[in-house]
Amino acid sequence: MSEPNSHVVCPHCQATNRVPATKLTAAAKCGKCAQQLFTAIPHELNGQTVNKVIQKNQVLTIVDFWASWCQPCLMMAPEFKTAASQLPQVVFAKIQTDKYEQAAAPYNIRSLPTMVAFKNGKEVARQSGALPSHQIVQWVQSLK
Repeated sequence: MSEPNSHVVCPHCQATNRVPATKLTAAAKCGKCAQQLFTAIPHELNGQTVNKVIQKNQVLTIVDFWASWCQPCLMMAPEFKTAASQLPQVVFAKIQTDKYEQAAAPYNIRSLPTMVAFKNGKEVARQSGALPSHQIVQWVQSLK
């Protein structure tokens, strides 16, 4: 019997890759561009990539909805990056809501910063307000 696969969107070329479950903890590489799928740094999303990353990733994906004018968002940015480095098999991504309003609108973000956890294209949890990295890590680990 073959092992189950998970779809993972490449942060570099946006190709959707089918990755065997046993390879999700390894240094999985994109079949199209050969770069690492899990980079341990947040991906910068835009209007064209946000839906694909959210809808196609079957692994836990944490999206930080933020704005350039939001002081708590700016304070949390390095904390989010630190948390991403501590959870390399989780996809961390960011979308700037003041730049990509239309792309962020379907997610009903009411306060900033807001982190939303997605898996298999569905929202599984959300957390509003700036958090230090250790609390972000705890929150993400509680979702696994």
